[in-house]
Amino acid sequence: MRKTFLLGALFALTLNALAQENITLSALWQRYEFYAGGISGLRSMNDGVHYTAQGKGTIEQYSYITGEQVGILLDVTALKSEALEVPAFDAYALSEDESWAILETETTPIYRRSSRSVVWLVDLESHEARKLRPEKVRYATFSPNGAYVAYVLDNNLYIYDIDSDAHIRITSDGAFNHIINGATDWVYEEEFAIVKAFWWSPNSESIAFLRFDESNVRSFNMDVYGDELYPNPYTFKYPKAGEDNSVVTAHLWHMKSGQVLDVLQDVSYEYLPRAQWSDENTWVVSTLNRLQNEFKLYAVAASDGATRELYQESDEKYLEINDELYFLEDGSFVLLSDRDGWNHLYHVAANGKIKRQITTGDFNVTRLYGLDATNTLYYQSTERSPTERNVYSIRINGRSKKLLTEEKGTHNANFTNDFSLFVNSYSAEGVPTRVTLRNQDGGIVRTLKTNTRAEEALEKYTYSKKEFFTLETPSGGPLNAWMIKPVDFDENKTYPLFMFVYGGPGSQTVMNSYDAFRGMWFQMLANELDLIVVSVENHGTDGRSEAFKKSTYGQMGKLETRDQTEAALELAKRAYIDGSRIGVFGWSYGGYMASNLLFQSPDVFKMAVAVAPVTNWRFYDNIYTERYMGLPSENGEGYDADSPLSHVDGLKGKYLLIHGTGDDNVHVQNSMRMVEALIQADKDFDWFAYPDKNHGIYGGNTTMHLYRKMTNFIAENL
Repeated sequence: MRKTFLLGALFALTLNALAQENITLSALWQRYEFYAGGISGLRSMNDGVHYTAQGKGTIEQYSYITGEQVGILLDVTALKSEALEVPAFDAYALSEDESWAILETETTPIYRRSSRSVVWLVDLESHEARKLRPEKVRYATFSPNGAYVAYVLDNNLYIYDIDSDAHIRITSDGAFNHIINGATDWVYEEEFAIVKAFWWSPNSESIAFLRFDESNVRSFNMDVYGDELYPNPYTFKYPKAGEDNSVVTAHLWHMKSGQVLDVLQDVSYEYLPRAQWSDENTWVVSTLNRLQNEFKLYAVAASDGATRELYQESDEKYLEINDELYFLEDGSFVLLSDRDGWNHLYHVAANGKIKRQITTGDFNVTRLYGLDATNTLYYQSTERSPTERNVYSIRINGRSKKLLTEEKGTHNANFTNDFSLFVNSYSAEGVPTRVTLRNQDGGIVRTLKTNTRAEEALEKYTYSKKEFFTLETPSGGPLNAWMIKPVDFDENKTYPLFMFVYGGPGSQTVMNSYDAFRGMWFQMLANELDLIVVSVENHGTDGRSEAFKKSTYGQMGKLETRDQTEAALELAKRAYIDGSRIGVFGWSYGGYMASNLLFQSPDVFKMAVAVAPVTNWRFYDNIYTERYMGLPSENGEGYDADSPLSHVDGLKGKYLLIHGTGDDNVHVQNSMRMVEALIQADKDFDWFAYPDKNHGIYGGNTTMHLYRKMTNFIAENL
């Protein structure tokens, strides 16, 4: 019998057969009872035996070994300033000698990763504080010698001389939506995850920086409704697939002369996605071509800007950018490459020739933490399981590999400067984040933090652990998956199936880690609505071989839709699943997938919830889209073949479309085009817009409202 879901039941505290309470939306999105965090602002200190952490208006010092607080480096209530009160801070940074602190206050977000802050500088010995400037600035960064602070204001790059209390402007042509110096444009921020585009030389004598000329990039216009009489139009540069990018150039500024050198002028490239100093005389820059399948590293001499090629790599499809690049004193370096079909570490000589492959096997290295004085590398990988992450050490010659984290689940490490200790953040299904201090052999020295409140919530509320398994499909082969069953699951009953999908290139939803929010919503759905929740990793996702991941190149949506449909049909063969009641939910790429599944497989899926979906890849940014699809001028058929807009005629079931009108990432244009296509196809559907909300759709009571709306829709239609 179909279960009737009452709105009031979401907020009621009811007892199940185990005398536990059912999870409610209030517990999730108002009281945040399942939240499990790490240590805020944790930073290893230079002595290797202490670390700092951020308190309420304080920077506190702790002993690694005892865990005891041994001091307070900074307390905003005790700071001295000229007739000004230093407010509580959002983030902090210490100078390399740990004598000064930068405090970011009154922070205002710009996009996903970027922000502006009123910055304070604090002398940690005298406790004197001063504002860097009255205006909000971006990316204030100490020079290595601690004498200067570089920052971006109004798209220009500046430095501040602490001793002389003087500001020096390095560039003067910055202008909104035109020229950016020292910071990145929207698409670099979103797709290369880089916002600060300047780098101090190790000797503090130079700054390398990027300049973005956005003049030829087309603008996207977005109305911000707010509470004014007229909406405020917001315009920003957004290069869609096939459209012009910013012209990005590289420059070196010399402190002594004040001269700016233009570098890389004879190098052909489209993107400059990464840069770092390998030593005090050499700035290393990575380049990519437009299709992102040709990668090169260049060394730029600080003295005169002379450039030489260090390394190059190419791929028939595409190459992903990563941060795993570590230079040794002899000029050789360690990098991460998928050249053998899996992501592995390679030791490359100074002349660009590969000396050896350090890690090997059918697994992916996912992070390089660094190299210690004994030439031992520390890294994270999927060796034990594609759904897990563990920390390892290995000699640079590829020998003496050692597993440092035994527990099944997800481990993330933060090593001290000498690699003698590391702070390990660990979580697993049903295990909220636990932070421990470990030695370089992986032995636990002590526990730094547990999340007792979340652990108690797991005991208090009905909770059924995810079951991880491999699902065999006719065309897609074995696919990783998890399943949540109601706590009172009865194999003699039949249950609706609700599938959660993301499915985009290099993503993973099937991970053995703690999921405090959406994962607990799935728990609530399983028990309140008496259904089974499943997530399946289709072709294109991460954790497996490069062949598996790159199989969707040029045809995003095709194999993914096939895999998810076959997975639903295979699951429906199980006696306890009602194959006539299958629904799907996805957000962003997952919204794209949910729409495709409902439209292209209307006899399999009964309903879908699509949040902030891409509806045609022509509408999305060029770095992401062209990496996986090529240029629309060369692959127009691929762009349109699996666009949900091309399949609206297939809609039979119930469809809920949701979008934030302030989404700078996946523009509401996508949903507006979907609405129009469905209207012209004479299809009934449900549509809801959240005014001024971005891609995450949050703020105030928004999340609560959103999840209540989705929950009610699922209850009524599945």
